Amino acid sequence: MSPDQVLWLAAILFGIGAFGLVTRRNALVAFMCVELMLNAANLVLVTMSHVVGGLDGQVAAFFVMVVAAAEVVVGLSIIVMVYRARRSTSVDEASLLKL
Repeated sequence: MSPDQVLWLAAILFGIGAFGLVTRRNALVAFMCVELMLNAANLVLVTMSHVVGGLDGQVAAFFVMVVAAAEVVVGLSIIVMVYRARRSTSVDEASLLKL
C-alpha cells in the first residue's frame, strides 16, 4: 500500500471514532471510539516514520499505546464503579453521581 492510501485509511478510522464518540451515550462505546482514534493516530505516526526513514514515529506510537493502555485500565475501573452504583453505563447518568 502506498502512504497515501494508509493516510486515507487512518483519516477514515479517525472519523469513524470521532463520529461514534459524539453520537453514542454508552461509556464503553465511547472508550472504544477513543481507542479507535488513538489507533488511527498511531497508524499515521508509523506511516510517516516509514516515509521519512526514522524511528521517531514508531517510538511515539509506542508511547501512545502505553498511555492508551493506562487510560483503558483507569477508564474501565471507573465504568465498573458507575455500573455498580447505577446499573447503567450511560454517560448521562454518570454525570448525576455525587460524593
